[in-house]
Amino acid sequence: MKIIIVSTAYPLRGGIAHYNALLAEHLRRRHVVETITFKRQYPALLFPGKTQEESGQPTLRGAITPAPQLIDSVNPFNWVRVARELRRRRPDLLIFKYWLPFFGPCFGTIARLAAWGTTTKVLFICDNVIPHERRPGDVLFTTFAFKAVDYFIVQSDTVEQSLNRHFPGSTYRNVPHPVYEIFGAPLKKTAARQALGIAAAKVVLYFGYVRPYKGVMVLLEALQHLQDNGADLGGVQALVVGEFYDDEAKYRQRVRDLGLLEKVRFVADYVPNEQVATYFSAADVVVLPYLSATQSGIVQIAYNFNKPVIATDVGGLAEVVLHEKTGFIVPPNDPRALAEAIRRFYAEDREAAYSARVEIEKKKYSWDRLVGAIEEMTG
Repeated sequence: MKIIIVSTAYPLRGGIAHYNALLAEHLRRRHVVETITFKRQYPALLFPGKTQEESGQPTLRGAITPAPQLIDSVNPFNWVRVARELRRRRPDLLIFKYWLPFFGPCFGTIARLAAWGTTTKVLFICDNVIPHERRPGDVLFTTFAFKAVDYFIVQSDTVEQSLNRHFPGSTYRNVPHPVYEIFGAPLKKTAARQALGIAAAKVVLYFGYVRPYKGVMVLLEALQHLQDNGADLGGVQALVVGEFYDDEAKYRQRVRDLGLLEKVRFVADYVPNEQVATYFSAADVVVLPYLSATQSGIVQIAYNFNKPVIATDVGGLAEVVLHEKTGFIVPPNDPRALAEAIRRFYAEDREAAYSARVEIEKKKYSWDRLVGAIEEMTG
């Protein structure tokens, strides 16, 4: 097949760009694949981060070629031009990675016009259907986009249920989110900690954008419970690594109020791809204290580095993190339960056993499985 991926891609940054790079690389083994991306992904007014561009050079067994930046997410005249260009290229399949209804009008228009009167089919890979952070227009925008789609890929039971509830009768496959291979192999823990200047004996990692629903405040309160109850087992330090999409000052003030200045280290910036392995390799366990979610690519990064995960029971996280096998699942917004999971992880010396199980478990999160589902559904 001739396939064109329409979504975030390098030189834009973030997990979706990483996902699409890996998807393209695996599809290219049997198909002709192109990618096009945004010249304006979000208007500056709606983007809370520092930059939408990748700061490092992503590698995937060699340098990734920047995708042509053609799409303006807020310009309908641009959508028509992009659709005409896609029609000119005559793909068999258009693949859109769908994560926010904000993109519904753009993706829906491009998909309709590009496929109208041709044999081109449209597939959406859905991170969400209706997202957990609801906004006015979400249902309307998503409905407009999804009515232009022939096939769907969902990556958790939670998203599958949402698709069936809002769009019954859709043609889809449920395929787990594959492991992120783009960041390379694990490093030795001692070397990683030395590179980061970490002296703590026990390190838990929070990684990703800091937003209210991600629950970092709950992690801070859990660390206080460990400290106050004398259960921090010789010194647990939390690494909170990621750019703030919330008021950074209030988190730092909360650390001071809780007396955790020696227990929490913030790396308040987007981490270039070449540094991701160092942070994950330095950690004993990755913590996802989310208050709400559908799924998270952070688990798939952790599994790439054979790291156990402590996560909350929201969305599809419990489908990927196997309780007391590859980590722990705890109730959301419950600092005491999270503290107890961290305490048990260290007191019961679970790291080696859980890491070994992660190595086995992650084999089912393969890109070949995703590619096979796309081929089976569209072929």
